[in-house]
Formats: sequence, structure tokens, C-alpha cells
Amino acid sequence: MTIRKARIQDIKEIHTLLMRQEDHESLVLPRSFSQLYSHVRDFFVAEENGELIGCVALSITWSDLAEIRSLVVAKARRGGGLGRKLVEAAMSEAVTLGIYTIFTLTEVPGFFEKLGYTATEMDNLNQKIWADCLNCPRFPDHCNEVAMTIEL
Repeated sequence: MTIRKARIQDIKEIHTLLMRQEDHESLVLPRSFSQLYSHVRDFFVAEENGELIGCVALSITWSDLAEIRSLVVAKARRGGGLGRKLVEAAMSEAVTLGIYTIFTLTEVPGFFEKLGYTATEMDNLNQKIWADCLNCPRFPDHCNEVAMTIEL
């Protein structure tokens, strides 16, 4: 199994991972092909025997802030630490870029707590709210996500 930066050729499989909602315990916001192609450099993928079995994106939000998003591990591969490895790859890239504050919005806060993230108020993430949340059909009254941050 290899974790590597995504390539253009991976977009269709990344899209399939993100759109296969029946495989998700929590909501992963869908991403269009157009969004995926324009953000391919944000993604890491886990590959085994030529098949993508997981992905995560590191999205730079501001000069000192980045977001972990679009974390998916194929249902058959959960529980073996692959999600942790994907998030750690993204966090390592953030440090390489000089970004030391990372956040995520998640319906599975326990997973991120194990990685050192702590819950924070959504109001602390104004850049995220104005960039993405306002366009979400679940915002503001039906959002189940917990905002979490980590300082590296």
C-alpha cells in the first residue's frame, strides 16, 4: 500500500470514493469533477494493487490555516490505520508549507481527537464559513459537523 500525491488519472476513482455515500458513516460533501480537477494538487491517495482505497485533501484556507477535508477510506479497509496515515501525510505537507494550524469539520470527532485535534467553535473559522459553509444546504441549522483544530 502506498500513500502518494494524486494525479489527474486518479480523479475518476477519487470521485467514486467521495460519491459512494452508502460506504460512509458520515456525510462527505460531494465534489464535482470540475472541482476535483482544479484541486487535484490538494489530494493524497492511498493505492493498493493499482486501486485507490482512500483519499484526503489538504485545502489551504489562509496564510496560516489549512483544512483537512474529503477524507474517505474504502469500507473494506477501515480500522487498520489508513485514515490516520492519510491525515498525517496531509499534516506533514502543511508543515512543509509553513502552515501550523489545521482544522477539520467532521461528524466523527473521536477519530480526530485520537490524532490530537480539539473541538472549537465554528465561529473561530470565519474564512471557512464564508468560503464554503454558506453554500451548504445544511448550513446553519442542520449542520452536524464538529469544528476541530490542531496546532503543529
